[in-house]
Amino acid sequence: MSIELLSNSSSEAIQKLSQAQRERLAFIEFRLFFLGGLGRQELIQRFGVAPAVATRDFAQYREAFPNNISFNGKTKSYELGHAFSPAFKHFPDQVLAVLAHGYGYGGVYTSDCLVPCELPVILSRPTIDVLAPISRAIHQQKIVSLNYQSHTSGLTQREIAPFALVNDGFRWHVRAYDRKTKEFRDFVFTRMEDVSVLPGSVLLKHELPEADIQWNRIVELDCIPHPNQHHPEIIEGDYGMTAGVLHIKLRAAIAGYVLRQLIVDCSPTHNLEGKEYRLWLRNHLALYGVSSAILAPGYEVTNL
Repeated sequence: MSIELLSNSSSEAIQKLSQAQRERLAFIEFRLFFLGGLGRQELIQRFGVAPAVATRDFAQYREAFPNNISFNGKTKSYELGHAFSPAFKHFPDQVLAVLAHGYGYGGVYTSDCLVPCELPVILSRPTIDVLAPISRAIHQQKIVSLNYQSHTSGLTQREIAPFALVNDGFRWHVRAYDRKTKEFRDFVFTRMEDVSVLPGSVLLKHELPEADIQWNRIVELDCIPHPNQHHPEIIEGDYGMTAGVLHIKLRAAIAGYVLRQLIVDCSPTHNLEGKEYRLWLRNHLALYGVSSAILAPGYEVTNL
């Protein structure tokens, strides 16, 4: 996780600290901001530092940002300051991950959530033995050999050139060039077996991500409150719309997945019934030529 000071932070002393020190100070601020406080022992346990180091860290944070932190002599702990203003950047997605899973600040993995949190059950989770060689191949630009189970071909041996991991909201898959079908496809992790990176393998020009037209094509979609919703202003607020429109830019390769996840009515005349359709794709012609559009609710092939 990147540790960045906000642009309005005036503490040059913090800028000069090592990355490890800034991580500890960001952890202090995180606990103050989102949990209301922390004790010295929490810093010691999270980072494995000596008590003297922890004491110094609190002193440095307090000296740099005195309004952000106060010491409670009764509980011997530090609490949120009376005029708190964050000094570090805290990104909502990362904060939610930390609150839900208990890791992220300090790089220590735990299985404990920091606040009560209910998450959807992930039915399609890759195993580590499959995920590791795939991620290595992506990073090293290598070919992967595997056995793959598909609905059309059954179990077949494949050689693929993976280049990106994708989460479609329901499952994880990898975008890759398939040497068997000679095209770019999506491969679901849970259907992979006997995965290994081919040593010394080199990607050919037509197997590189730059050659994936659907991946590199960006589609711009305009979603508006579905006409079946009686209070469109609520939908506008829920999705942070501007002038009643949710404007989304997506790779063509994943557009259908996202539209399915958001339950967007993509029919030309918004004719899908049911209150679950809170959005309608106003410019449905933007999906012309998008291969993943077949996954979008109500999508109809358009002949131009």
